[in-house]
Amino acid sequence: MYESVQTPEALLRRLEWTVIRRLDGMLHGDYRSLFRGSGIDLADLREYQYHDDVRHIDWNVTARQQMPYVRVFNEERDITAWFLLDLSPSVDFGSAAINKRAVATELVAVLARMLTHHGNRVGALFYGNAMDTVIPARGGRRQVLHLLHRMQARPETKAASATNLQDFLQRAQPLMARRSMVFIVSDFISTPGWSKTLVQLSQRHEVVAVRLYDRMEMDMPDLGMLVVQDAETGEQLTVDTHDRGFRQRFSAAARYREAALRLTLSEAGIDALELATDDDLMDAIQRFADIRKLRTAVCAGGVMPRHMEH
Repeated sequence: MYESVQTPEALLRRLEWTVIRRLDGMLHGDYRSLFRGSGIDLADLREYQYHDDVRHIDWNVTARQQMPYVRVFNEERDITAWFLLDLSPSVDFGSAAINKRAVATELVAVLARMLTHHGNRVGALFYGNAMDTVIPARGGRRQVLHLLHRMQARPETKAASATNLQDFLQRAQPLMARRSMVFIVSDFISTPGWSKTLVQLSQRHEVVAVRLYDRMEMDMPDLGMLVVQDAETGEQLTVDTHDRGFRQRFSAAARYREAALRLTLSEAGIDALELATDDDLMDAIQRFADIRKLRTAVCAGGVMPRHMEH
């Protein structure tokens, strides 16, 4: 369960005892699957084999040799991880005591501390109405506390315009010169057109999408007449949630957006950690680590169980 009002030190200390310590014990070898993909240093080229990841095909060599060749990588000994944090108005929504921003803060605390504990560096980029904050990548527990303090001290963003993830991702790319692990933490409520930029980002970095959501964004309960407000633009609308047809149309639209987002991430070759405001954080990260481990096995020639596919 998430707690909203805590100092960065108290928050991190609580998570170290309740989540991080237990995850470190549970993950063991899965730590590599959670934070590392198939490698980030080019080591060699070889002919394509069945079950190889098609994202690793070197098209220039393939064209010259008239047969497909793939890039083989070695993993670096340490990781630089960046958190691209969407802190636009919509992440301040939560139907219960906890909103999406509080969930994001705890997730970042856990992942950043696990990374720095193993000698890695973490940095962050903040987006409100535009990308407005850069925290350079550094190591150590103090860096995690600094990141948490900046997240908690940041006031809610007043509604001004719709989130533009394309602009955020484009502005972020030049700031991450070294190939890195990139966590995009967002509810992905954005103007369209960012998928191409996401693909470009994933070609350079190991990208993980952390999708924040609230159950009420998926299914509207029967609450009678309500005045609802667009968190991004401030536009208000009166709706009758007692109308069953309205609730069904609301759910259908939400499912359509969800399917479109999953397809976009899948086509970009990006794994997604889906995190609801009422999820157990440790269980969610463990499930994600299991999926990453399975995908690694699939790339090595295994078969993804049908129930684990998107």
